[in-house]
Amino acid sequence: MANRDDQLVLWLVLSSVLVVMATLTESFKGKDIRSERKGRVKHKYTGSSMEEDYEKSINDMVMQLQNNSALSGSKCEIDLQLWMSNRRSLSPWSYRVNRDETRIPTDIPEAHCLCSGCINPFTMQEDRTMTSVPIYTKIPVKRQFCDGPKQRRRKKKCNRKYRTAMENIAIGCTCIF
Repeated sequence: MANRDDQLVLWLVLSSVLVVMATLTESFKGKDIRSERKGRVKHKYTGSSMEEDYEKSINDMVMQLQNNSALSGSKCEIDLQLWMSNRRSLSPWSYRVNRDETRIPTDIPEAHCLCSGCINPFTMQEDRTMTSVPIYTKIPVKRQFCDGPKQRRRKKKCNRKYRTAMENIAIGCTCIF
């Protein structure tokens, strides 16, 4: 039963992160996050900023992904015993950690299609007349950028700052003809 509870928690966290991502997308466009500390909006009850909650939610998802092997499978099959949508889809997917050291958050869970084709609902076998493709969304991340002219020889003089950028992340898979 603990495995089912873990799956429920993961689903809730993923859902809440998608809502937070959509909310933050507009507010983060083109802003230098590190320089706006005094202008951050704090939550009424927790006292933490939306940015901190967003990063914590993503880190929680990565931890659950690393601790739950059911989320990172590799077989092209449907498991009707699981209630998670990624395993009941006709285009099943698993999650992998997308790691980038020059980004905050460094680790982001990303969907990976398990099938080249799609599962035929009548035979429950892979059918290659259709194709599984990832579904992408843009999420705000902080990236290191170098202010001033690019200097190849003098890397020490490059003043790196974190700025918000939008990144495409796969959040699921679907079937197409």
